[in-house]
Amino acid sequence: MARLRDRYKEEIMPVLMTEFSYKNIMQVPKLEKVVVNMRLGDCKDNPKLMESAVAELAQITGQNPIVIKAKRSVSNFKLREGMNIAAKVTLRSDKMYEFVDKLFNIALPRVRDFRGVNNNAFDGRGNYTLGVKEQLIFPEINYDKIEKLRGMDIVFVTTAKTDKESFELLKLLGMPFSK
Repeated sequence: MARLRDRYKEEIMPVLMTEFSYKNIMQVPKLEKVVVNMRLGDCKDNPKLMESAVAELAQITGQNPIVIKAKRSVSNFKLREGMNIAAKVTLRSDKMYEFVDKLFNIALPRVRDFRGVNNNAFDGRGNYTLGVKEQLIFPEINYDKIEKLRGMDIVFVTTAKTDKESFELLKLLGMPFSK
């Protein structure tokens, strides 16, 4: 089992139960899934760039991404319906906890001038979105083999009802929030 999942069950769950005075263990918020999304609009003309970006995302998450196609044509962006525009991975269970552990303890501290993540990126329903500017912060990426710096969006979907509950859950899991 993932190290972070064990810590959640043994340490974090009891703290959340006492802090928010839950009567049932099923009321305690938990991390449901993590969605990693990489926009690849600049790769629509070059399929080789698309393949390398998908391979990098697979390397980072440990799971094959799905390629998202455009739903409709937009002439201003030279976009046609059916073109590949993004890659997305939905992580659950052990892979999710391993990715989150790696993100919090290895990748985020490698960001230049890192002072913590924004406290205000909650959506009002207990979910948190984090933007990463480059994929180089992950240890699996070889600096010499990347063709272009790409950012990604990481969405933490929780079962928490409020942002306050979600904030406490993520803080106890180890997310480095700024002061």
